[in-house]
Amino acid sequence: MTREAPYSELSPETVLDAIEAVGFRSDGRLLALNSYENRVYQIGVEDAEPVVAKFYRPDRWSDAAIREEHAFAGELAAQEIPVVAPLLQAGESMHVHHGYRYAVFPRRGGRWPELGTTEEREWVGRFLGRIHAVGRACPFRERGELNVDDLGRDARDFVLDGDWMPDYLADKYAEVTDELLDAVEERALNWGGAAVGRILGDCHRGNILWTDLGPHFVDLDDCLTGPAIQDLWMLLAGGAQEMRTGLNDLLKGYEQFLPFDRREISLIEPLRALRMIHYSAWLARRWHDPAFPQAFPWFAEPRYWEQHHRSLQEQLAAVLEPPLEL
Repeated sequence: MTREAPYSELSPETVLDAIEAVGFRSDGRLLALNSYENRVYQIGVEDAEPVVAKFYRPDRWSDAAIREEHAFAGELAAQEIPVVAPLLQAGESMHVHHGYRYAVFPRRGGRWPELGTTEEREWVGRFLGRIHAVGRACPFRERGELNVDDLGRDARDFVLDGDWMPDYLADKYAEVTDELLDAVEERALNWGGAAVGRILGDCHRGNILWTDLGPHFVDLDDCLTGPAIQDLWMLLAGGAQEMRTGLNDLLKGYEQFLPFDRREISLIEPLRALRMIHYSAWLARRWHDPAFPQAFPWFAEPRYWEQHHRSLQEQLAAVLEPPLEL
């Protein structure tokens, strides 16, 4: 495994061997699922339901941090919260094969959630309230904490230190991110005094699957310590009125299980700004992985950076505006 190609040795044969090494008899069926940070496969099992194996990106997390992710998922599942937790083999959830760390999960199907009705939004809100109630019962010790430096300043500096954007945009990008991060830091200092706890961290619609039985949450790879709003704001969409309606519905379900500090609403646009900056740095940091240039070819084009710069300018205006009111 090299930095240039972190998954170069993860062949289909290696994946199937890894599954059999922890006691599953594969029937040879292998389907790559949509994942870029890690490699995730659905694997057929003889005389049983398929399983899903996640092979962790080398050097991203420590063994202890991965096990803490698994323990959190197991803790939630034990409370009958619909989180897909890894399967245990001989009491262990994390395994190693040919140097790759991986976990095996039960397959859980479902569809992308529309969250188009009050009922659906309240349903998700109830589960998030329960997740956060469990999350505040004890702290993470190995996982990170949401902060402006990691998501914002370090990410911005990584982009500026590389040869990613046209020369004519570099100074403009530095200027707008300086202004934006100063505004974010002013508004997000200590998260406005809001309580923090263990959260999912990356709770967008792609990490929720919906069936006739309701929602279930997948992929806790980004779980960390942070404010509750981080797991709520990415589920909102549209203009101010649509966001207001969506947040009201989420909180109606959420507060059946945990009070929500209304001061956190002012963090929505600062957190969105951090995600925008971090996303470009994430692509830059992963560009040595051949899957990234193939999946995101537009990242290397000037028009991407021109649009990104305009989006950051618009986001600066959004951060400076009064926060959403319920």
